[in-house]
Amino acid sequence: MNYRHSYHAGNFADVLKHAVLAAVLDYLKRKDPGFRIIDTHAGIGIYDLSSIEAQKTGEWRDGVGRVMDADLSEPLAAFLSPWLQAVRALNPQAEAALQLYPGSPKLARMLMRKQDRLSAIELHPADAEMLKSVFEGDYQVRVTELDGWLALGAHLPPKERRGLVLIDPPFEQKGEFDRMVDGLARATRRFATGTYMLWHPIKADSPLEAFDAKLAALGRPRTLTVRLLVRDNKSTPGLNGSGLVIVNPPFTLEAELSAVLPELAALLAQGPGASAETRMLVGEN
Repeated sequence: MNYRHSYHAGNFADVLKHAVLAAVLDYLKRKDPGFRIIDTHAGIGIYDLSSIEAQKTGEWRDGVGRVMDADLSEPLAAFLSPWLQAVRALNPQAEAALQLYPGSPKLARMLMRKQDRLSAIELHPADAEMLKSVFEGDYQVRVTELDGWLALGAHLPPKERRGLVLIDPPFEQKGEFDRMVDGLARATRRFATGTYMLWHPIKADSPLEAFDAKLAALGRPRTLTVRLLVRDNKSTPGLNGSGLVIVNPPFTLEAELSAVLPELAALLAQGPGASAETRMLVGEN
């Protein structure tokens, strides 16, 4: 897929991923004990939407740009509020164009409390250095240059015994869907009570049925699948949508997403066939 994120920051896939991430963190904060966020493929933290890379594709304009300018219904506005507040906090000059966009580690850090911690994992040496500079001197964040798949063993379970693991690989190699299933199997054996979010692209050749079957075969209680298409996926090449797999989701999340995602899909549509799906793949055991 060659998903170098500087070209894609703030696109429709980020809208879904980061809005749900913010909602899950907001839910975790309802209990006072601290939690750990483990971001296995963290990137550089903050993206400049005025950069050559972002301007070359302009994908953010059909993602976060549309949402910022939209007249949202009250339920969708409420759901998106934690994420949008963080985006606006990075762009305080209301009259200026949107310039900075928070990647998942920066977004998570902006939503954390003093008792929460973030472990940000990034394999690419240059990106890891940029990420370290973003969080330099921040005792609540630890940046590690490491293969994110290895982090699922080395960093689990966290000492807090509660938290969120975000698995968001770049899909530059074949077999990433199978690696996600295998990684989830290993991780949940080590940290069964954690919440897991796994992001994946949706393209015409994505093996979604096989992926769902393998996830269901794991039998992990309360496995939720969330998918958003911005156009028809049967005949259109390229990235047509994105999905999330959420293990141990907040109890209110399925109903909330079912209510608001159709509106979000319509807002982000780039052609006929835009749609949204929320489905509990594995229920309670």
